[in-house]
Amino acid sequence: MSPELLSVLVLAVVFVIATTRSVNMGALAFAAAFGVGTLVADLDADGVFAGFPGDLFVVLVGVTYLFALARANGTTDWLVHAAVRMVRGRVALIPWVMFALTGALTAIGAVSPAAVAIVAPIALSFAARYGISPLLMGAMVVHGAQAGGFSPISIYGSIVNGIVEREKLPGSEITLFLASLLANLAIAAVVFAVCGGPRLWRQGTVAETAASPAKGDEEPGGSTDSGTGGGGTGGLGTAGTGTGGGGTRTAPAPAATRADAPAAGVPLTAPVIATLVCLVALVVAVLGFDLDAGLTAITLAVVLSTVWPDVSRRAVTEIAWPTVLLICGVLTYVGVLDEMGTITWAGEGVGGIGVPLLAAVLLCYIGAIVSAFASSVGIMGALIPLAGPFLAQGEIGAVGMVAALAVSATVVDVSPFSTNGALVLAAAPDVDRERFFRQLMAYGGIVVAAVPAVVWLVMVVPGWG
Repeated sequence: MSPELLSVLVLAVVFVIATTRSVNMGALAFAAAFGVGTLVADLDADGVFAGFPGDLFVVLVGVTYLFALARANGTTDWLVHAAVRMVRGRVALIPWVMFALTGALTAIGAVSPAAVAIVAPIALSFAARYGISPLLMGAMVVHGAQAGGFSPISIYGSIVNGIVEREKLPGSEITLFLASLLANLAIAAVVFAVCGGPRLWRQGTVAETAASPAKGDEEPGGSTDSGTGGGGTGGLGTAGTGTGGGGTRTAPAPAATRADAPAAGVPLTAPVIATLVCLVALVVAVLGFDLDAGLTAITLAVVLSTVWPDVSRRAVTEIAWPTVLLICGVLTYVGVLDEMGTITWAGEGVGGIGVPLLAAVLLCYIGAIVSAFASSVGIMGALIPLAGPFLAQGEIGAVGMVAALAVSATVVDVSPFSTNGALVLAAAPDVDRERFFRQLMAYGGIVVAAVPAVVWLVMVVPGWG
């Protein structure tokens, strides 16, 4: 067996173990980098660490630290409830509010699972109370997170753009961002139409911005239906036709229309105001002055931490260390693959298929299938470098191919086997979880089967970049 093939098989084993044994893929990748680098590639420690992504490490730590502070001091709560107030409680707009909110959170630097973890419990509570399909609401939250997930200052965007730069491939940060935004927006529109969204227009408005309605306060036909309100009884096409939908009950008084009502009781305190200013400053610094996102974020986080140290102590523990470990481990292993020539070998093998467009669509499907069961960022970190030599031939546009791979690897995160899908499943109150699990699994399967081919047709075939 050739060393190159062995290193690829080890990477496959890493993905399998991480998926089946719930071991952090980054930790496994570090061990694999040590074993393969030392025993197969004859590298010393310096050679193994040559691929460690120090710049991405700072981005991950800095941005997630700042966002953890925002979560700890109540800024994210304020944003959530203010967004619901903005639509004055109109039921049909609530899924779109959740889509936009998670998109905004990931676009300004939140890790996708963090944004979903914050918004999903509120979104699914609305779904249970007001007859909205949980599949519809969960899909809107996840696709919203992915819609904003590739902004130039986001975690995913920073990772992919960093990989593209490291591999010396042509890149376009704006094209990557817009590709993900438009793809997820289109998918969300289809889900909204299919899963009962049009019926929500008949339901009037919800009371105040009661993002987290108290137990026992549900209306007849609401969340006490144990899955029948808003979709527990339906499949993909009937998920919005439960007994709680269709305007069959009187909507609560729209107290959210009161101009003097606070955002669901979340005060606009000094720490919240300061954090909002810092988030705006991060966007301006990175987009307007081309400053490093990681260093800027960690500087702003240090300023907030110095003024409010009690919040800082809690926030440090909420930095996305598992994600940091995952990304750094996988990219370190990819560095070992690069050192031993595996990337060139694999790229030549894909290119050797003889039909570049066929090779491109196969890579998109590989990314989608693996990501449905494992880490999206992990598979992107592996596939983009593996596609580098193939893209260097110039027969396939690199910008479009990278965008297609990124979209294919992330839109499938609604699968219940992925972190985001699991968060949605766990956050849904008063539903038949086995039925909801099957709905998410079926929907995830449809996305895996359809989306890679569509994004290949739209982004790769025209030859972007």
